Amino acid sequence: MSDAAYSTGTWESSDGLVLHYRDYPGRDDRPPIVCISGLTRNARDFEPLAETFSGEWRVIAPDLRGRGQSDYAKDPASYTPANYVEDVTALIEQAGLDEVVLVGTSLGGIITMLLAQSGVNIAGAVINDVGPAIEEAGLQRIRDYVGQGRSYPTWMHAAWAMRDSSQHIYPEYGIEDWLRHTKRLMCVSGNGRIAYDYDMKIAMPFAQPGAGIEVDLWPALRSLGSKPLLALRGELSDLLSEATFRRMGEEVEGMETVTVPGVGHAPTLEEPAALEAIARLLGKVARA
Repeated sequence: MSDAAYSTGTWESSDGLVLHYRDYPGRDDRPPIVCISGLTRNARDFEPLAETFSGEWRVIAPDLRGRGQSDYAKDPASYTPANYVEDVTALIEQAGLDEVVLVGTSLGGIITMLLAQSGVNIAGAVINDVGPAIEEAGLQRIRDYVGQGRSYPTWMHAAWAMRDSSQHIYPEYGIEDWLRHTKRLMCVSGNGRIAYDYDMKIAMPFAQPGAGIEVDLWPALRSLGSKPLLALRGELSDLLSEATFRRMGEEVEGMETVTVPGVGHAPTLEEPAALEAIARLLGKVARA
């Protein structure tokens, strides 16, 4: 688990949910990095990024509604990109952040693109293994497991199960890697078993055609184009195709595109290629 020191904070959504974030300290003369996780993930996903960059950069990692320590939604129909955008905008406003660097993985990357369109003051952005066109095979794989509610008697049982279901995503992982990965995704539940750390009802809107995304994301991506921008793709990704990734680089002048070798959907941002690319992006932000 992460050794980087952090405090915790909360903010409130427009529908009255108390939402949680981790706040790793950093220099106050630079825009903070706000990290937005994937569909079933939480603030712990960004421990490697925070370990690498906090101190020089303030890192804020929220739990989206229904994940981690944030409240579960009263209405499962509110688990949609539009509401996540509203929630993250409220965090930025309530925390008094004038300008931010956004790092979004998967769903978080979609939220990042939509935030750029909504007028949030963005100093730079990282889009991790997602694009304006999403492969149906990858979506179906996610639909097949999200909301299943599986639980395990021990952390090691959970790690073995994670390996069995996801070895094609991280083929080089050993059991210690799987254990570390599992502890970011799961928690000890109320009955003492190890379970996924999210509201199983997030699967309800996601199961619908289009997964709740009702807008053309290409203009949203292009709206990021005037700022330092990095797109990452896992070499083995089934969610972001090579063709879409190539087009992303063509659509946005100056955007760096980096393929993270040997991993699928999604890079964890502890891979050297990912961290080196993010460091380059932050260097551009610092010089801007």
